Amino acid sequence: MNRPVRSASGHDLTPPSPEQRAALAAGLSPEERRVLLHQGTEPPFCGDLPQEEHPGVFACRLCGLPLFRSTAKFESGSGWPSFFQPYDPDHIRYLQDRSHGMLRTEIRCARCDGHLGHVFDDGPAPTGLRYCLNSVSLTFHEEPASSSNPPSAR
Repeated sequence: MNRPVRSASGHDLTPPSPEQRAALAAGLSPEERRVLLHQGTEPPFCGDLPQEEHPGVFACRLCGLPLFRSTAKFESGSGWPSFFQPYDPDHIRYLQDRSHGMLRTEIRCARCDGHLGHVFDDGPAPTGLRYCLNSVSLTFHEEPASSSNPPSAR
């Protein structure tokens, strides 16, 4: 029996069973399947997440694991959502990628193994990293408005 594995931030990292993964994948569009399950890459500037500027969390589209906070997002000019650090280092898995005649570091969701994109060492301070993500690999969860804001005048 597999015991759940918890990340430093307290999230369950237990991989889904093959049946659970198939059920999660059943809800994906063909493009999401191509990218998340078959290590594809969407064209740059095609997703709506590079322009997302609200406070919140970007999570894995397949399993919902939180991957990046909006406070770590920056405009890289690449056409893909870019971040300088993950939500929790335990939530990202790194693999060597030698496809397309290049040596790159692929990033995947540590829980479901969904393909997210790549990480490069040309990002901003404080990490110097650029996590370059496919929009279709992510879902965005906007933070609710703060309850400390005064109600509007009537």
